[in-house]
Amino acid sequence: MTGGTVLITGCSSGIGHDAAHALARRGWRVFATCRKEEDCARLREQGLESFRLDYEDEASVAEAVQETLERTGGRLDALYNNGAYAIPGAVEDIPRGALRAIFEANLFGWHDLTRRVIPVMRAQGHGRIVNCSSVLGLVTMRWRGAYVSTKFALEGLTDTLRLEMKGTGIHVALIEPGPITSRIRENAIIQFEKWIDWKNSARAEEYRASLLRRLYEKTGPDPFERPPSAVTARLIHALESPRPRPRYYVTTPTYAMGALRRLLPTRALDWLISKS
Repeated sequence: MTGGTVLITGCSSGIGHDAAHALARRGWRVFATCRKEEDCARLREQGLESFRLDYEDEASVAEAVQETLERTGGRLDALYNNGAYAIPGAVEDIPRGALRAIFEANLFGWHDLTRRVIPVMRAQGHGRIVNCSSVLGLVTMRWRGAYVSTKFALEGLTDTLRLEMKGTGIHVALIEPGPITSRIRENAIIQFEKWIDWKNSARAEEYRASLLRRLYEKTGPDPFERPPSAVTARLIHALESPRPRPRYYVTTPTYAMGALRRLLPTRALDWLISKS
């Protein structure tokens, strides 16, 4: 299916930005949304239809769906849930408010948006819903508990939705990237400084020795890092194939961790991940 209509979130940079432009070139009518109006204005200058959608703002989710349907005459062929952020920090240092905020952005908003488009897709007899998860929806890593918890929850919610949509003509898929070139580290620094009181943590020395270096010291690219176009290639298959897959792995670490999770006992996998 090409030439359809697709709503994409998180298009200001990285994965969403690449997907929006690539699908537009393939003939899709793309509605590329962002949290900030200034980013939407930039995308409009680049030739895309763009308006605001902030997962943490319930009203903006409703308004974005209404805007989409008004522009299409009530049709929507595909939804690509993508926008998300991380709050780095030890689990014991993550305040309740931080966890509430990241679940609003990385899960509850996705769920709200998806629920709003399902009736449209059901009425027209077809649709594609693609959720961008992560290798951290398969395995966990230290310092990433807030982000990991949202992705683990997303995996379960999406798998359930896929089962429930059987026979409706609505196909549901997960994309699970590993390291992809993006602004996630820059955005994570903002959230870290907002929420994590690391200087007063029992793990302050561990922060200095590990997480602070990862966040603030410039290093070369991850040897396994792929460009956003690698994710877009999987998205195109999920949207256009007559038989989309339930899951799409992207990058070597995702394939490796997906296999190791099935093969290794939990303690062995813990040991291996702790060495990374």
